[in-house]
Amino acid sequence: MNYTASILLIYLVLATVSCSESQEINNTSGNNFDLAWSIPKEEVRDGGVGRDGIPALENPVMISAAQASYLTDNSLVVGVKSGDDTRAYPHTILDWHEIVNDKVGLAEMAVIYCPLTGTATGWNRKINGGVTTFGVSGLLYNSNIIPYDRLTNSNWSQIRLDCVNGSLKGERAETWQVVETTWKTWKTMFPDTKVLSDQTQYSRNYGNYPYGDYRTNNSKFIFPFSPEDARIPNKERVLGVVAPNKEFWAKVYRFRSFKNAIVVIEDNFSGMDLVVIGSEQHNFLVAFERRTENGDLISFTGAGFTADLSANMMQDNEGNTWNIFGEAVSGARKGQKLRKVTSFIGYWFSWGAFYPTAEIYEE
Repeated sequence: MNYTASILLIYLVLATVSCSESQEINNTSGNNFDLAWSIPKEEVRDGGVGRDGIPALENPVMISAAQASYLTDNSLVVGVKSGDDTRAYPHTILDWHEIVNDKVGLAEMAVIYCPLTGTATGWNRKINGGVTTFGVSGLLYNSNIIPYDRLTNSNWSQIRLDCVNGSLKGERAETWQVVETTWKTWKTMFPDTKVLSDQTQYSRNYGNYPYGDYRTNNSKFIFPFSPEDARIPNKERVLGVVAPNKEFWAKVYRFRSFKNAIVVIEDNFSGMDLVVIGSEQHNFLVAFERRTENGDLISFTGAGFTADLSANMMQDNEGNTWNIFGEAVSGARKGQKLRKVTSFIGYWFSWGAFYPTAEIYEE
């Protein structure tokens, strides 16, 4: 049996294991498992493929939008931007590799995606005075990926956004803004985007989703999580904003609150004045503080939008135009940026498990 078939068999076997049958681990070679953890050690699970059994990508080959014939308009991608460099990392490849270590513009970035929790984040690869790459440890907590950094061999929790084991235990991950949306929406916004090539050094069937009906079956889970929060269907995709001044507190926004072509909502959470921009039709949700980096409060209530789906879509009451990454691209504030918030899209069950006091935005 070749390597591809072996990995696929592992996935298929895992997909048939119920939460009650998945096994705790007592020792995992190379994973610092015997060192102290900041999460319950007995709740850390072995994914069954071992460290680097799911291979992260490094310095990936990027192609133009026109060359990305392997994608359909409805393919989900994770989009990032640094300076004038825009890049898209499709779920169809992230499902098989989970981490891409890349350099976007001047940013040393790792795109980390967990297919079991549906969470995509961008992390700064500069840690502990150096530049690292992240790998897949093969361990999970609350069904979520535990990446490890190769610089210090420490284990991190993606959704907690901190190091949970190793010499950097307690350190917070520095995040980059990501936009998760469909390939059609992303390439319309950024026609000059680069996109991750499916010609990797690995033999994978990138057209095949390895977890069966996992994405759509609300009662299907491979690994346990706790607590379970029944306020929203388990596998519904929601945007969560993480509170900066209180541990494990978040607020989530549902796509159903953004039913028109493009909707802007002003809100307050954890002392922050927020603006949340989204579209159920175009399948994106992003959030920022309504303050610029120098502290000016911006109002978007009643503001307009460009007629077409453009990256430069949002206008404030002063007449400035802002793009989907919170950058002013025209008007008196051109060149200014909105303050970043820590936010990302994920399945509701994962937000309920990691942030059990999560608030839910109600219209």
